[in-house]
Parts: sequence; structure tokens; C-alpha cells
Amino acid sequence: MKNLSVTTFIHILFSLAISALIATTIVFVSWDNASNRIKEINHYKLIADAFLSKVQLNPSKEKLQKLYQDFSVKPISKEKTKQEITKSGKTIFTGKSVFGQVRVFQTPTNHYIYVQRLGYNIMLQDARAKNYTFHMVISIGMILIALLLALYIAILKKLYPLKKLHLEIEKFANGEVNIDMPCLDNDDEIGKIAKSFDHAIKHINQLTSSKNLFMRNIMHELKTPITKGRIIVESIDDDMIKGILIRAFNRMNELISELAQVERVTARNFEPVLEYNKISEILDKSKEMLMVDESKLSIEYSDFKIKTDIKLLSLAIKNLLDNGIKYGGGKVEFYASSKSIEIVSIGKELEEPLEYYIEPFSQDQKRKSGFGLGLYIVYSILNKLNYKLEYKHNNNKNIFEIIL
Repeated sequence: MKNLSVTTFIHILFSLAISALIATTIVFVSWDNASNRIKEINHYKLIADAFLSKVQLNPSKEKLQKLYQDFSVKPISKEKTKQEITKSGKTIFTGKSVFGQVRVFQTPTNHYIYVQRLGYNIMLQDARAKNYTFHMVISIGMILIALLLALYIAILKKLYPLKKLHLEIEKFANGEVNIDMPCLDNDDEIGKIAKSFDHAIKHINQLTSSKNLFMRNIMHELKTPITKGRIIVESIDDDMIKGILIRAFNRMNELISELAQVERVTARNFEPVLEYNKISEILDKSKEMLMVDESKLSIEYSDFKIKTDIKLLSLAIKNLLDNGIKYGGGKVEFYASSKSIEIVSIGKELEEPLEYYIEPFSQDQKRKSGFGLGLYIVYSILNKLNYKLEYKHNNNKNIFEIIL
């Protein structure tokens, strides 16, 4: 039950309620009809006994009148009723004795009792007040069903804005920033929720805009002094100091590039460009970005095609190869198949679970370089491509595996 949506629960609840009400009405009407039938039969038996046993030939008017009053009947002309009974009447009771017989006829509007006794006969009409229980029960049942249906429709109409609200929030979750939040003018609970989400979305949009502006400005502002510093370094005569500064400026450039990739890949509206590419093309692009001596790479694969974003997957592989070279003794192994890509390097097992290292700016205590963005970028890229990153340690080797 807890997994049912509110709308489905309401559908089931009202369906059961209306079905139960209809079933109860049908059972009650059936019981009432059966009960009335038995009462009528007993009543007509009493009339039959009375008129057949007590009414003599040519009974007095006073005695007849007393019987009429006791049994709520009145005499009526046989000729007047004969046509009606012949056309639409039916016999519902017949009683016989040594004194004569009684027949009860039912028409759509009346009940008639025909008494025959030793050549004396009389046609009586049942003068009891009509029983409206059936009509009352049906009317009450119809009114209750109508009320339930009206309540059902009113509740669904009240909950309908929640569907629209859910759709707009889903749009926002999928990257749309400009959404039309419904129910903002309502003062009920749904309206309050809509206003809260609207405020939250506006605040998130403001924070995102501020973050993007900050990232662009800081990268732009850093590029200029780094470029100037790199030019000035070339004029230094001391080769050792010059090498240290060049490496420092190169790492700062790498950091800016990594931050730019983080901003691009983690953007909500970013969608990868999926095309079929050979694994050899992807690896060549990774080596081009890596810019290291190929002697540091041990590569083994059978070439195959994969539908992916070549720029993103090349960058992810480049970062894993770079980490393997930096922290694996200067050499890394690359294996690829149609199901996975493995990057293997010699080293101790990671001290923390993989989840720790895919957080931005996290790094092992023993690392001497890097800003802790490499695995975060790899994880973000693979997440966009619907791939999975796994880690294992076997035979003193760290193995990072991309499950395709």
C-alpha cells in the first residue's frame, strides 16, 4: 500500500466504497422484496380465511363493511377490473377450501382479491397504503452514490495541480531552468508547496549563475598572470629554478583546464554527443592529451567500435592513465574489450573506498602532486555516458575498470 500513488489509492478507495454501497442496496432491496412478498401472502391468506369462513350467503352490509375495514379492502365492480386484469394482470395467490376459493391478481397499479363462495362472489381492491420502502432505498442509494462520485471528482480535481507540479519539478531535475510553476496563487497546502519549490528553484538558479560567473571569471583572471609568468620564466638562467617554475605553471594550467571540464561535464543541461568510434581512435586521442613517452604505456586490446562521446571518454581514459603513471612507478597498462576497459598500475591498495576519491579535491595523504580532480572528472564523465567505474587490487596492482 505504501508504494501506491495517492491518485491510485483514491481510485481504489472510492471504487470499493461505491461497489460496497451498490451491493448493500441490492441486498437490502432483495431482502425487502422477499419480506414484503411473505407479508402479502400471509395477509391474503387471512383475507381468504375470513371471507370464505365467515361470509355467508347474502351477508349483511354491516358485516361486510366491518371486514372491509379490518383487512383494508374495498369492493369494486368486476366489469371495471376484468379488462385491466386480462390485459396486464397476473395471479399471485390462490386459496381454496370447502367453502369456496380466493384468487389474488396483481396489476402494475393495484392488487385485486376475487372471492367465490357458493354462488356468491365479490371483487375487492387492496386499499392499503402503498409501500414506498423500495423507492426510498433506491433513491437514498442513488443520492449516496452521486455524493460519493461528486466527492471523488472534487478530490481528484483538488489533487490535479500536484501532477502539474510534479511534471515541472521533473523538468527542472532534467536541466530546464525556466519552468512555469503552477498553483502559485493558491492558498492551500499545494499552493504553499508550489511557492516553496518556486523560491528554491529561483535560489538554485541564482547560485548556479553565480557559480558559473565565478568559475569563468577566475579562470579568465588566472590565465593572464600564468601566461605572463610562463613567458618571464623563459628568461631565467638557472635551469633548476626554471624547471621548477615551468612545472608549477604547467600544473596551474592543468588545474584550470580540469576546472573547465568539471564545469562543462557537471552542467545539468549538458548532453554527450554519441557516435560510433573505434577504441584505437579513442586511445590515440587520450595519448595526445596525455603527452607522455609511449614507453610508459603497455597497451593490449583488439580493436572494436563503441557508441560514445569520443572527447569525454578520451578525457576519462587520459586521467586514469595519468594517475597510473604518477602513482604507479611511472608505468601503466591498458587493456580493452567490448565489455570493459582496464587501467592497471603497480601500487599499494587505496586506503579509502573508491567513493572517497571521486569527491572533488580529495587525494591520498602520500600524494605529492595533483589537485584531486582527476577521478572526480572520470566519475562525472562515466556517469554522463552511463558507464560504471570499479576498483580492485590484485597482485600489488591497482586496477581501475570502466564497465561499458
